[in-house]
Amino acid sequence: MKQDLIKKSHELRKHGFTVGEIADELNVSMDTARWLTMQKLDEKEKPADAPVDFAINWNSLGGSSARLRYVSAALSDMTLNHGQADVIVGIAVSGIPFATMMADFLETEEGCETSLSVFHPIKHMKDDEKDQEGAISQNFAQVKDKKVIIVDDVITSGRTVKEVINALIDQGAEPIAVAVLIDKVGISEIEGVPVESLIKVSRLG
Repeated sequence: MKQDLIKKSHELRKHGFTVGEIADELNVSMDTARWLTMQKLDEKEKPADAPVDFAINWNSLGGSSARLRYVSAALSDMTLNHGQADVIVGIAVSGIPFATMMADFLETEEGCETSLSVFHPIKHMKDDEKDQEGAISQNFAQVKDKKVIIVDDVITSGRTVKEVINALIDQGAEPIAVAVLIDKVGISEIEGVPVESLIKVSRLG
């Protein structure tokens, strides 16, 4: 399994993926993605000790629009206790399919469609400038004065979600909930915003 992930990380690196994009693509932490890209491809050589992490594979969902729709419906249902959202913000890349379908499910009572927005996190940026910030795409719905639900596939540390929350608040939005497929750290809220996850992963020991 480790060698497969090492090989995949090197292939992604060849295609110009950043460490953050590799982390997202393989559903591992940034530390694990960094570790994977530093390992040699020689299968005879034993890899160094990897960071403690869980590699999540949800290909069986990602390859099926019907399954994605069912999961998005479940995520939508889990957010209803937090009020009606005006905008669903999908974190690029893997949060976008869920967010798109959730925006369709979560229509307002007046029949108006819930809008869709997209957030590009810092970890996907190519440059290593310290003053970089993640950005809300200008091609989708604006978030100012809107109630917002943030959507991603996996929470690994919570840093990216925290980044989105702060960016939304800076733009005058009100984040009311975070919805994720898998929570790898077991947190109930980030920056005071409740987190709803379909699956929580707990490490014993």
